[in-house]
Amino acid sequence: MPDEIQELHEQAEEGAHHPSLAPVTVTMAMLAVLIAAVSLLGHRAHTEELLHQTKATDQWAYYQAKDIRRHTYQLFLEGMSVFALQNSDQLQKIRDKYQKEVERYGDEQKDIEREAQKDEGEVRTERRRADRFDLGEVLLEAALVICSITLLTRNRLFWILGLLLGCAGLLIGVAGLFVR
Repeated sequence: MPDEIQELHEQAEEGAHHPSLAPVTVTMAMLAVLIAAVSLLGHRAHTEELLHQTKATDQWAYYQAKDIRRHTYQLFLEGMSVFALQNSDQLQKIRDKYQKEVERYGDEQKDIEREAQKDEGEVRTERRRADRFDLGEVLLEAALVICSITLLTRNRLFWILGLLLGCAGLLIGVAGLFVR
């Protein structure tokens, strides 16, 4: 980034010697600011994507832990049918207790699964948002480079092309704000 600032400074000095190039240097400065803004938004979107992915992974691990516990209780219930206890009332109480635990874990798993799927949906949303910011950043950077060619060639066609590309990059970057 410091090299880019130095380059912009040199190009601004060049533009001071040729007043007709002043709009080009102003455009380049504006593109540099837009690149920084869209880049920041892209980095934040990628960070959010990772946070949601971690949350979803944690939820699925929690789901698995509950599933293991539920299966353990089911195995215990099945194993109890093999053994005959002298007190069948006590046996029925134990069965009822563990059956309730199996049902409770099953209900908890449904809630955990919904939360994990919600987090996975957030991951997809943040990924789409980050992709738009990334594409917008690339187009804005290309626009900056193309505009700088105007300073070398004095051909304003490059400036117009850079403006068009910059507008496309800006629109795509702004579109990232509206991804839901």
